[in-house]
Amino acid sequence: MVKSSPTLALGVLFTLCLVSAQAPPGFDFESTCTSLASTLSGSIPNTTVFFSSLIPAGSSITFPDTDPSCQAPGSSQIVPVDTCRVTMAVSTSDQGSGIQMETWLPRNWTGRFLSTGNGGEAGCIQYGDMAYGSTLGFATVGANGGHNGTSGRAFLNHPEVLKDFVSRSIHTNVVVGKQVTEMFYGVPHTKSYYLGCSTGGRQGLKSVQDFPDDFDGVIAGAAAADYNHLQGRNGNFFLITGPSNASTFLSVSQWVNIVHPDVLKQCDGIDKVLDGIVEDPALCDYDPSGLICEGNSTVNCISEAQAETIRKVFSPFFIKGQFAFPRVEPGTESLPQLFASGTIFGLTANWFRFVVFSDPNFDVNTLGPDDWELAQELDPFNVSTFNGDISTFKNRDGKLITYHGQADQLIAPGNTPRYYEHVLRTMGLDFGQMDEFYRSFRISGMGHCSGGVGAWEIGQTLGAVAGSVLPGGDGLSPDRNVLMAMVRWVEEGVAPDTILGAKFVNDDPDEGVQFSRRHCRLPMRNTFVGGNSTLPESWSCR
Repeated sequence: MVKSSPTLALGVLFTLCLVSAQAPPGFDFESTCTSLASTLSGSIPNTTVFFSSLIPAGSSITFPDTDPSCQAPGSSQIVPVDTCRVTMAVSTSDQGSGIQMETWLPRNWTGRFLSTGNGGEAGCIQYGDMAYGSTLGFATVGANGGHNGTSGRAFLNHPEVLKDFVSRSIHTNVVVGKQVTEMFYGVPHTKSYYLGCSTGGRQGLKSVQDFPDDFDGVIAGAAAADYNHLQGRNGNFFLITGPSNASTFLSVSQWVNIVHPDVLKQCDGIDKVLDGIVEDPALCDYDPSGLICEGNSTVNCISEAQAETIRKVFSPFFIKGQFAFPRVEPGTESLPQLFASGTIFGLTANWFRFVVFSDPNFDVNTLGPDDWELAQELDPFNVSTFNGDISTFKNRDGKLITYHGQADQLIAPGNTPRYYEHVLRTMGLDFGQMDEFYRSFRISGMGHCSGGVGAWEIGQTLGAVAGSVLPGGDGLSPDRNVLMAMVRWVEEGVAPDTILGAKFVNDDPDEGVQFSRRHCRLPMRNTFVGGNSTLPESWSCR
């Protein structure tokens, strides 16, 4: 459903100088869009085209056919530029599996193609990312991961649906989306890109590992790589904390109001700046001993058993003595949903019920090390996504950027440099050789994919295009926009040394920038060199 909007908060985009459209002379955007559905019907194998429709710039569209768990009631998406929206279904096997996908084709096409990803176990097209890509002139695709809704129940006894989730959905929507793009504009795309975070980050790495020809440039944020061990780690928190009535359990209030201030007291100043940001939490060796109650005091303090819980939460995850996953970093406890619910984390419960044991009634409270081990042994369709040999992608001149928020409360920030170092060792490269095709950035104070106390807006979301509030109106500058940095690297050979992030006042671009900070690529660390800490020039990568 479409409704027109007379104003557009992102109107600054119309003044930006993007690459000129690549469609051939005489191309009629409106009539081609109107007739596209009938043109496509029967032209792409195993594909049903539902409709193609012209979305005028500034329109607000709703998604009444989307699973209710994917969209908040009454939610809508502004489409900032004239866009031809195409909706399709593609069969992926003869076992009843398939994907729902969309291709958004902008009038201001740059010749570029972009795939978006998914999140969690969700079968939800991320329409904000679709709007972002098409607004920047990319022919943009998104898919539902092979199932509808945010639950993994669809995986139960349906291996083909699971295969779509692991990798086939992204690959299929890229193959089909590129065909649709060429049939619409009359010429093929020039360069192909990917942008995703969390599960979307894992999907990006999976494309690099298994489908190296799909993309010229891949941006994978906070990737859920080493997926089975991640699920085991998430489940293990329940073994550490116990239920909410256990002596070892800490409530959300205790994590937020007692533990978090103490973490900042011990670790915020490591970078010589007291700003509420643990710049590099890997340097923080937090000790909760000072919080243990003394005498008869029971206010703003914790027990020895609770202190031991904190130590275990902030420790790496081992399975039967073998390292399996990096630790939760100090600084993430202000959003402690992984270890403050008194139950097994929901996504992990789903994974073991619907995939590992194929039993929706399985008692997840009995999970333990044998089960974490079993999940990794099964590794369905190589969902682990931890192959360190990406030489085929490298040899075809592909470029990879990974990033990870250092205050990520859901996926350990250390997992991204861990994969980077795994590639380095597996392929026998040094840092200079890695820099030629793979760069990884630590984003201080960023939560899971976005948000947080740091300068977290790096061009990974639609909010980045509100460039008028940034110095010089440069929200799309490759120096501060990770997507445009990738474009410059692929198309001009200029690789990003840093990514300049912005923290908006109240996280609202309309209220202006609170501060900016450059984020460093591995193996360098951000170091305060003096002056006003809110200015990027007061920091240096060393």
